[in-house]
Amino acid sequence: MNTPNTPSPNVKADGIGQMPGPFADAQIAAFVAQSASGLGELDVAKMREGVAQRARGRTRGPEMHTLRELRIGELAARLYRPAAGPVPLVLYLHGGGWTIGNLESHDRMCRRLAHSSGVAVLALDYRLAPEHPWPASIQDTVCALRWVASAPPELGPAPSALAVAGDSAGGTLAALACLRVRDEYPEALPDLQVLLYANTDLTGACASMREKATGWGFDADTVRFFNSQWVPDRARWSEPGVSPLHATDLSGLPRALIVSNEHDPLRDESETYARRLRDAGVEVTLRREPGMIHNFMLFDQISPACSAAADRVAADLHSLLSAPRS
Repeated sequence: MNTPNTPSPNVKADGIGQMPGPFADAQIAAFVAQSASGLGELDVAKMREGVAQRARGRTRGPEMHTLRELRIGELAARLYRPAAGPVPLVLYLHGGGWTIGNLESHDRMCRRLAHSSGVAVLALDYRLAPEHPWPASIQDTVCALRWVASAPPELGPAPSALAVAGDSAGGTLAALACLRVRDEYPEALPDLQVLLYANTDLTGACASMREKATGWGFDADTVRFFNSQWVPDRARWSEPGVSPLHATDLSGLPRALIVSNEHDPLRDESETYARRLRDAGVEVTLRREPGMIHNFMLFDQISPACSAAADRVAADLHSLLSAPRS
């Protein structure tokens, strides 16, 4: 799967596939075909109801040693502990264009991630746009990182390492929160940032936003719709506090795990952000999933290939959070 390059000493070899081709399995192809034929208007209320229906239709994931409903200030959170005793902790930020999604939409995914990686997962129910536009969700993420750093008793045994992770829009929040925490609250900086098919550039300047604009299960028009819900003023999309790819200084950030997908309009910006982190001296593990589409972390019951890709993320988490920081 992985194709070794010749990285500098602080850069891990890329896992970018060298044989671009069709979808990773027939189930993904069928799902994309069904999605293309069933697209409707982009309406927040209808999309939220669709998310709720899909969440109710999923089989619950693995049972946890401990599952606790928590509050971080005014925000709900859910702690998934796969085992007793000190283990690494991942603050997880769900995807959904900063507009849809919640603890229930990603419950099965968080259970699988905790079970397969052996790390505890703390899912955050951050505030959503358009009711709470940028920067509310970033502020919520920063507050959660500071809360975890304070070693609250609600979390149980102190974590042996800390990561902040997110898929899609959640990955954007993870990246932006790390930038802000580095500058304002360095004591709360995590050991690892995990960006899964994240939106790092709302301006959509990278080539994949054109090459994969439609027909791959997640359209560029949908990306722009979510962008406008979160940051209505398009003139701000290029600001570093909105698009981490536009930040001038990426030094001093946590090491990163960045996963992109071959058939994803957000592919190139994820990979470009990885290169910029490396140039700034940050240790990066980058993998492009060949034949894969956006949102694969939620599609394990649809596609064996998606399930395997999610398991690879869990294995990465286990490995990176168990290893000493360079």
